[in-house]
Amino acid sequence: MSIHIRDISKTFGSFKALDGVSLDVPDGTLLALLGPSGSGKTTLLRIIAGLEFPDAGTIEENGADITERHARSREVGFVFQHYALFRHMSVFENIAFGLRVRKVPRAEVQARVEELLGLVRLEGLGGRKPSQLSGGQRQRVALARALAIRPKILLLDEPFGALDAKVRVELRQWLRRLHDEIGMTSVFVTHDQEEAFELADEVVVMNHGQIEQQGTPDAVFDKPATPFVMDFLGNVNVYHGRVENGRAFWHGIPIDYPDYPHAQARDARVYLRPHELEIAPAGTAASRPGTSLPARVLRVTRSGAISRVACRPHGSDAELHVDVPVDTARDLLLQPGVQVSITPRTPRVFIPGPEYVI
Repeated sequence: MSIHIRDISKTFGSFKALDGVSLDVPDGTLLALLGPSGSGKTTLLRIIAGLEFPDAGTIEENGADITERHARSREVGFVFQHYALFRHMSVFENIAFGLRVRKVPRAEVQARVEELLGLVRLEGLGGRKPSQLSGGQRQRVALARALAIRPKILLLDEPFGALDAKVRVELRQWLRRLHDEIGMTSVFVTHDQEEAFELADEVVVMNHGQIEQQGTPDAVFDKPATPFVMDFLGNVNVYHGRVENGRAFWHGIPIDYPDYPHAQARDARVYLRPHELEIAPAGTAASRPGTSLPARVLRVTRSGAISRVACRPHGSDAELHVDVPVDTARDLLLQPGVQVSITPRTPRVFIPGPEYVI
């Protein structure tokens, strides 16, 4: 089942939740709606589900206009962040609920629920109440309940947001495998970039009710279309500089920027992710005058296998962060006070106004 969204807008009072959003979700795609709180991603998901209706625009499934259809006639399964299980019902009855509402014969209900318990790896737990399950198990029950009615589209709203970090990792890996097995068109909402990039075939980055960028995880991360996308996807160093004559300047170091060949200088911002910078002790072969930035190490902190090196470029009050493997930081003897040279590997340049990007 493919989904086609055209010029969807939605306002709540004076707040514009969606502003002319258009989006295609191809059949069998696992798509992530990624963005900060208030970006419109959950509103868009609820409109796809039929739990909200747009003020303007249309939604089509396989070419059929479903904009005015209610949720019960859209053949979608919906999984909420906080499970929304019936506490007084057993796991079996929670999964069977949608089937019983549809008057499915008892034998078919039994067979379908048993099939789903196996699919979500909860065999033998059908008689338990939700309170007797772990958070990860309850979320799998919610997913089984959504799948019970054999929906054509699966929608998930922050499905792992209520779980601890270790369970989230395990459950999203499991969900990716499950998606590959059943091949259902799925859309999930998240503000967790790692989750979106690990799970999704396509990532849609949203901001202020609009789509900033859509593409594969690699395309969105490696070629961010706007400053917002660049800034939202992890930590970045931002430098306010200029462009002219096909070059941008980062702390005085020229960077090729052929998209702006004009002689008139313009303000620009240079973005560099911490892992896209090379660092070396000053005076070594890796230190290249004219292409490397001299700096002093302020502090070194560790996060797992990565050391983050905070530096201060010479003649600047700003901090510059460089990420290197812990072993590399040790081999280079990086510690406060050490003089270093920093070389940009993959700078990205944005000019305010009409966007120019490398």
